[in-house]
Amino acid sequence: MNTFQNKVAVITGGAHGIGRCIAEEFHKEGAVTEVIDIREGDHYVGDISDRKVLEDFVSYVIQKHGHIDILVNNALPLMKGINDCTYEEFEYALKVGVTAPFYLTKLFLPYFSEHASVVNISSSRDRMSQPQTESYTAAKGGIAALTHALAVSLGPKIRVNSVSPGWIDTDYTVYEGPDAYQQPAGRVGNPLDIANMVLYLCSEKAGFITGENICIDGGMTKLMIYHNDHGWTLE
Repeated sequence: MNTFQNKVAVITGGAHGIGRCIAEEFHKEGAVTEVIDIREGDHYVGDISDRKVLEDFVSYVIQKHGHIDILVNNALPLMKGINDCTYEEFEYALKVGVTAPFYLTKLFLPYFSEHASVVNISSSRDRMSQPQTESYTAAKGGIAALTHALAVSLGPKIRVNSVSPGWIDTDYTVYEGPDAYQQPAGRVGNPLDIANMVLYLCSEKAGFITGENICIDGGMTKLMIYHNDHGWTLE
């Protein structure tokens, strides 16, 4: 369909998993994609916790394209809990998960086209937690809040939204039994479930949506769980 023909889309953490799927789907729709990832590969390699890396990457993109239309802040923060997470590790998680999206948006600000779109990848953990996940959860909560702050500051030229994935299996594993049915949708998610929403939010069809955080989790966060209810037991 070439919905994004000649649009320039930048994706952080786009070399694998959800980020790679997002980049591939934009490419299929005609976009020119620029990926930065800490992993080696045929993309811009760098650690986005480093301010200089962010500045050099933005210079690279702008020298190459002159502008951008879409920014997807997807890179994955470190997940460690309060028992084991050091000060430096917690700070690193926030740099990757909150500071880098803020600073990239700021650096690209003069170069966003009219009706540009920013999509931040948060997590359903922005509203619920497992034990010992503080660094990741704090980063995801931060990016969710940053989303509506940026939407207010950058509108109407730029729309800013976030997507909060639930359980997404990046290997497209098909689960059965309780693993599947704990989601009211009856299955575990896959990267396309997230990529499809990201592309929609960046399209003209979503022109009246900004500041929103859309949770895509098969309904998991809506399912109330009680002991001995529908086979759930606390052991």
